[in-house]
Amino acid sequence: MSNISVNFKNSNIDSKEIMVYSEEVEKIHAMIDKKANSKAELLGWLNWPSKYAKREFEKIKKCAKRIQENSDVLVVIGIGGSYLGTRAVIEALTNSFYNLQSKEDRKFPQILYVGNNLNPTYIKDMIELIQDKDISINVISKSGTTTEPAIAFRIFRNLLEDKYGIKEAQKRIYVTTDKEKGALRQLADEEDYETFVIPNNIGGRYSVLTPVGLLPIAVAGIDIDKIMEGARFAQEKYADSSLKYNDCYKYAVARNILYKQEKNIEILATYNPKMHYFIEWWKQLFGESEGKELKGIFPAGVEFTTDLHSLGQYIQEGKRCMFETVLYIEKEEEDIKINFEDDSLDGLNYLADKNLSYINKKAMQGTINAHVKGGVPNIVIKMEKLDEDSIGHLIYFFEKACAMSALLLGVNPFNQPGVEKYKSNMFRLLEKPGF
Repeated sequence: MSNISVNFKNSNIDSKEIMVYSEEVEKIHAMIDKKANSKAELLGWLNWPSKYAKREFEKIKKCAKRIQENSDVLVVIGIGGSYLGTRAVIEALTNSFYNLQSKEDRKFPQILYVGNNLNPTYIKDMIELIQDKDISINVISKSGTTTEPAIAFRIFRNLLEDKYGIKEAQKRIYVTTDKEKGALRQLADEEDYETFVIPNNIGGRYSVLTPVGLLPIAVAGIDIDKIMEGARFAQEKYADSSLKYNDCYKYAVARNILYKQEKNIEILATYNPKMHYFIEWWKQLFGESEGKELKGIFPAGVEFTTDLHSLGQYIQEGKRCMFETVLYIEKEEEDIKINFEDDSLDGLNYLADKNLSYINKKAMQGTINAHVKGGVPNIVIKMEKLDEDSIGHLIYFFEKACAMSALLLGVNPFNQPGVEKYKSNMFRLLEKPGF
């Protein structure tokens, strides 16, 4: 089982400062543990890795195989937590150019995403790309009335019905929604679409390990059993209420200590481009959970070494309002050795016979040292390797750390009242009835 460790040595926080929070952490731990199985609380994710619905899990694998057999493309329709976690896992665990590979090399359907914006050119370009291919759709929405995915579903449902006819289109539409209520549930029942349930006590940004994420992840050929094993391992590992033994809670506490030192921006850094959408998922998780009541750490992300040539200057010498958390993957699945050249016009012969992973690691170490010296506290989260169980573990680590961090801050991690403000204004401008 791949393990994850957290290193605070460059955080400017000592263990005594962290342990001051022990009693408060234990109280919060007891409170969320007590409410974990309540249908009225959005804490269903807490025990989900060990208590997920096994029958539906098997249905996910069965439907994924059907999509793999009859489709060139799976179109995932969703926004926010209904697609970010999915995309994060798929892009982390497949070939960096998965959707550009030939069908023979890829082996599984392309996974494309729509319903996450309102741009007509994006949608038209996607239709043009897939119109001559066999298509299935997975629409994900608890209500079915969220504007962006609802519009996309109307467009792509019509596309499928025009392409295949209503009966065949019905077999290619998979709906992930509320168990009993909502516009999408009603439509799915009327049209007899294959459906999967979004648990009522799990909010969108905590839902990647539910059918919300697992169906498209399985379609991409990723082993969802191993993902859940990794999450279950994390559930057991971080069930300890003692701050002394719980790295997940230590990370949450460290964030709060740094926040009180006016370090109110956290930069999550990766040295692997495959983690780009994992950072996007993390940004939503922490941004929607903590950003309330004029409180919260602003979550930002960088991809190094790329962004060392853009944002690196600001991080090194800009306003000292930030700290950095580095996702360090110890073992790369592939490597390249630098060769020796007689003329060495590029001056790289000093790197001859060294692996690119080694050079990347030294770039990381040099960057951490520079940023710490420049006044940017640094936390390192180390993963042994990037695979299914480590991703399941990391997802659970951040979910639980986020809940603890927000509760230490004194805000509700599970609502997002501010998101509704733009919707109300947009509906009024669009002259929607009732607004």
